[in-house]
Amino acid sequence: MTHFSKVTLFVQCLVDGIYPHVGEAVVEIFRRLDLAVEVPRGQTCCGQPAYNSGYHKAARKAARHFIETFEASHSEAIVCPSGSCVDMVRRHYAELFAEEPAWRARAEKVADKTFELTQFLVDVLGVTNLGARFDGKVTYHDSCHLNRYLGVAAQPRALIKAVEGATLVEMTDSDRCCGFGGTFAVKYPEISTGMLEEKVENILATNADAVVGCDLSCLMHIQGMLSRRQLPVRALHIAELLVHK
Repeated sequence: MTHFSKVTLFVQCLVDGIYPHVGEAVVEIFRRLDLAVEVPRGQTCCGQPAYNSGYHKAARKAARHFIETFEASHSEAIVCPSGSCVDMVRRHYAELFAEEPAWRARAEKVADKTFELTQFLVDVLGVTNLGARFDGKVTYHDSCHLNRYLGVAAQPRALIKAVEGATLVEMTDSDRCCGFGGTFAVKYPEISTGMLEEKVENILATNADAVVGCDLSCLMHIQGMLSRRQLPVRALHIAELLVHK
């Protein structure tokens, strides 16, 4: 296990605004690992929605604020329970400041110590077993940015397999998009719904009690259809599973 004494929590917008209990679960995970947690009060959106919509000037403004806020952190790592947000910081911040060398260097320094939660736990800390228990079948949804751009797929599965009582049942096409895609679901609702229907059918085919993921945007989308159809499957962020007793 790599030695760390302190981490800084990068609170994704959906955690902050809709699912604060997921942020609390992440903090509980760090406390179980005897890590001090810093949560910068000045943090805001990383700028991903603006970037994805083509508003790069607005995205740069958000990125500058993010960099300034997290530069002040004195911890060894910045950790976020969202693959897409981490991808924004790690991959796109340098692109945003391609013509501003000083800002690019600052962006790269922050990006180098920014990690998605499961990536940090497994790859950096070398931890898989957090003492959680969940009696039932679990299936896993691979979110697009986390899987395709950060290359994180084995790490969450290793964590799930270490949960006492849980049985991981792989769904068909676990890495196929659920249809959310940020603004995609708003711009193309019919296509998004069709993709989601396929995802939900694949979840149901596993007979799982819960579908677990690492990105709340996907889970919110999936849970919406599960709830509307009154299906007995829970959508859980992996942080919730890892503190489940």
